[in-house]
Amino acid sequence: MNQTPTSAESSPAEDDSDNAPPGPRRGGRFPAAARWTIVFTVVILALVVAIWPRGDDRDSGTEAPPTATGVNVTDAPVDDAQLAQARSDAALPPCPETGLPAGPQAALAGVTVPCLADGADYDIGAGTAGRPTVINMWAVWCLPCRRELPVVDDYAQRAGDQVNVVAVHAQEGAQNPYMALRFLHENDVRLPSVLDTDAEIAAALGAPRVFPSTILVRADGTVAKVLPQVFHQPDEIADAVQQYLGVTT
Repeated sequence: MNQTPTSAESSPAEDDSDNAPPGPRRGGRFPAAARWTIVFTVVILALVVAIWPRGDDRDSGTEAPPTATGVNVTDAPVDDAQLAQARSDAALPPCPETGLPAGPQAALAGVTVPCLADGADYDIGAGTAGRPTVINMWAVWCLPCRRELPVVDDYAQRAGDQVNVVAVHAQEGAQNPYMALRFLHENDVRLPSVLDTDAEIAAALGAPRVFPSTILVRADGTVAKVLPQVFHQPDEIADAVQQYLGVTT
C-alpha cells in the first residue's frame, strides 16, 4: 500500500510523484477542514472562559462571587487616617434608633453589627423596633447595586420617619468599611448603613445570596416579604411597601 510522504526529505526511490494518480493533496494526518474545526472549537472555548460572568448583571440581581484564596481588593487594608477621611467624605446619617425594645418575634433581635457611619456596634433589632423597615442588601462589587442604591436613597428621603430604611453591605467585602464608604460617597448615597460582617442579618432575614435584594420587615420585626430584584424608581419601592407593609409613603 502506497503512503503519501509527510516530509520534504523523502528519497528519490520513495518519491513516485510522477506515477501517482491525480487527486487532492493531503497536508497532514487530518484533512484541512478537520484541523480548522479543531482550531475554531479551541478559540470559542477560550472566549467562553474569558467572558463567562463572575457575577450576573441582571435585573433579577447579582449572585455573590465565589470565595477565593488570597487578598481581594475589597479586603485590602487601609490606615486609620484613610478610613477617617472616608467616613468624613461619606457623611452618612447615624443608624436608626427608635428607643423601643425588639419584639419577641423580631427576626433581628440580638443581632449586633458595625454601623458604617461611625464603626460602633449597633443592635439593629432594637434600633429598628416598632417601625416598618426596608432592608436593602448590597455590595461594592455588585453593578446593579450601583444603579439601585440612589433610588433607595431617594425613597428614604421621601418616606421620612414613616419607615426605617437601612442599607446592609453583604458579608463578602464587609470586612473593609473603607471600600463601602468610598462606594457610597462616589454614588452620592446618604443612607443609614451597616456591615453584615458575619452574615447574621442575611441569616436572620432569610436573604438570598442575590444582590441587590430588599427585605420588608414589619413593625413587630417579622419578615413581610423578600424581594430579590432591582428597583428602578422610588415609586416601585413605595408600591411594595404599601402592598406588603400597609404603609403609604
